[in-house]
Amino acid sequence: MQVFSLWEKQSFLEADIIVVGAGITGLSAAATLKEQSPELRVTVLERGVLPTGASTKNAGFACFGSVSELLNDVEALGAEGMVSLVEKRWDGLQKSCQRLGRSMIDIQVKSGYELIFDEKSEVVNKIGSINELLADFFQDDVFKLSDEKINSFGFGQTHHLIENHLEGQLDTGRLIASLWKYCAEIGVQVHTGCEVLDIQEEASSVRINCKDVQFTAGKVAVCTNAFTNKLLKKELDVSPGRGIVMSIVPDEKLKFEGTFHYEEGYYYFRDYYGKLLFGGGRNLALAEEETTEFGINEKIKAKLISDLESIILPNQSYQVEMEWTGIMAFGKTKAPIVQKVSERIAMGVRLGGMGVAIGSLVGEEVAELILRD
Repeated sequence: MQVFSLWEKQSFLEADIIVVGAGITGLSAAATLKEQSPELRVTVLERGVLPTGASTKNAGFACFGSVSELLNDVEALGAEGMVSLVEKRWDGLQKSCQRLGRSMIDIQVKSGYELIFDEKSEVVNKIGSINELLADFFQDDVFKLSDEKINSFGFGQTHHLIENHLEGQLDTGRLIASLWKYCAEIGVQVHTGCEVLDIQEEASSVRINCKDVQFTAGKVAVCTNAFTNKLLKKELDVSPGRGIVMSIVPDEKLKFEGTFHYEEGYYYFRDYYGKLLFGGGRNLALAEEETTEFGINEKIKAKLISDLESIILPNQSYQVEMEWTGIMAFGKTKAPIVQKVSERIAMGVRLGGMGVAIGSLVGEEVAELILRD
């Protein structure tokens, strides 16, 4: 351990509440703590130079679920559980917009679409039932069949297109940068390069041990998503899931705008200022991709390239500009876990691949859980 001065100890190493994880959830938790209790000393610890998991490593979808995904949520959570989850995702997106400003996160609502490859798919027949379940919340039909757009978009192998007129896209780099700036303005300290190795609860405080430094807090909020089991040394229903995203530069102007999903949301793409962001394919190797190690699975990449050439940009040339991976967290259901770990420690984790939407709300909920006690 490094030796620190009295001034450093008082001003940097001690806090009323420490948040572990500087992704969307962690920064949103810190912001909520200061908004509701400005007198608190709040510190955020992040193990990387930038958020480590998926907060800035995704494709920037401002979505709350395609029809096939919501049907799966009904199976796992029941109709009420699915609707509750959609409400949280929607409210989380609105929270980010209200707190930071829509222009600051470059949110654009261009509609979202689900590609259906089976001409007789049952998913198409379920559009009405999903709209019915969501009607009380949205006061409008969310989904409709838009098959007439398939040809103009230039998609191959696609028999049906389900449109969601409420779905949008945003810039998650700008989202985190804006959240970081906002937190600094209201008095939150953020320390990067501080990988938390151990959290030890004592009689009147919590000790947080990093490689070269030790922090002390009255309470701790753990917002580490896929990395939570390792940190808390628990067997929670939280499994990592690695996802690949590629930035594609087409040689011709894209024929479509918006966000797109297929195969129950396992594949997704969107336009980004003339480029194409495309990712997914985790379902091809679920066991292999249940990892916290970053890296490209070549089998998945090959499938993405094949789909790019046969479904999304058939008979068009392109260049792969960049590729990267992010680490998400999943469980038996997509419902997040927001609960107390002990008297002084709470967690908000397992975003189910929907962290962009639900992260700000989960952060708010874990902050309120800590403040309530």
